[in-house]
Amino acid sequence: MSTENEFEGIKVVVIDDSKTIRRTAETLLKKAGCEVFTATDGFESLSKVMECQPNIIFVDIMMPRLDGYQTCALIKNNPVFKKIPIVMLSSKDGLFERARSRIVGADHYMTKPFTREELLSTIKSYVVDAKTQA
Repeated sequence: MSTENEFEGIKVVVIDDSKTIRRTAETLLKKAGCEVFTATDGFESLSKVMECQPNIIFVDIMMPRLDGYQTCALIKNNPVFKKIPIVMLSSKDGLFERARSRIVGADHYMTKPFTREELLSTIKSYVVDAKTQA
């Protein structure tokens, strides 16, 4: 990648019911300099998003209570959070999941398991590059 502090100060919310996925993403992102907040489901994530005003959100599709599609739609329907990029995470790489993600307002779609490079390049394209163009 490029500069060491490129991801410094970037706030990321990772929403996934899998402790392993949350821990992995949190570890990788913190090492890159991001400030990371995690939530186990859509309900918990809504207060985290309001609280920390993240620069980008990663949300798992398959979660109990409030799934990723519902969570994404709720966040995107709020004018305050509408512009926050949302990346859907799924173990499925199907056309249906990708299309439904777009319909509810997701900006990007990533399949699990993801790599450090995939996480960081997604943040770079939606947050870092967007900041430099602003």
